[in-house]
Amino acid sequence: MKSFLIAFEGLDQSGKQTQAEHLAAWLAARGRGVRMVSFPDYDTPIGREIAGALGGQREYGADVMQLLYIANRYEWKPEIARALAAGEVVLCDRYVASSVAYGEAQGLDPGWLTEIQKFLPPPDLTILLDIVPETAVGRKATGRDRYERDLSLLGRVGASYHRQAEQPGWLRLDGERPAAVVAVDVISAVSTRFALP
Repeated sequence: MKSFLIAFEGLDQSGKQTQAEHLAAWLAARGRGVRMVSFPDYDTPIGREIAGALGGQREYGADVMQLLYIANRYEWKPEIARALAAGEVVLCDRYVASSVAYGEAQGLDPGWLTEIQKFLPPPDLTILLDIVPETAVGRKATGRDRYERDLSLLGRVGASYHRQAEQPGWLRLDGERPAAVVAVDVISAVSTRFALP
């Protein structure tokens, strides 16, 4: 069976993990091996450094933060490659486009952010779960990190995602709708694109 990689993108609280889990269960029920990865992975050495920075224990510039996020994905590169080689479906909660969106929103060059990730396994499909910043804040009233508290930044992140979603290989869905409704659209799109029964 053909392997493929799907990335779920969007602002925090857009439903990325929920939709990845729905899709994973649907695929597993059809006999597909599934590997789920959530970025950043705070359990790796680089992930722990990211957690420290987000928690205010470190002060890094936007470029250093994105390099850390990207390095965190490269930590996972061998495992993702192994899963794909074994015919599994890899589902990522955030992936390449996140660094482009958040970095571009902070004034970094999106071309540079794309270029330095070109050796990661490319997504076969990127699903943007589109919500407005106010929805992101409303769905998580407490415990927000420094990115999640900045509505202006989130607006710019959303604009970058919209620009990226014009490229081939993207699917933009309205994430403001109930999760069950969004899940139907996700499964329908994946089933059609990858010719799954």
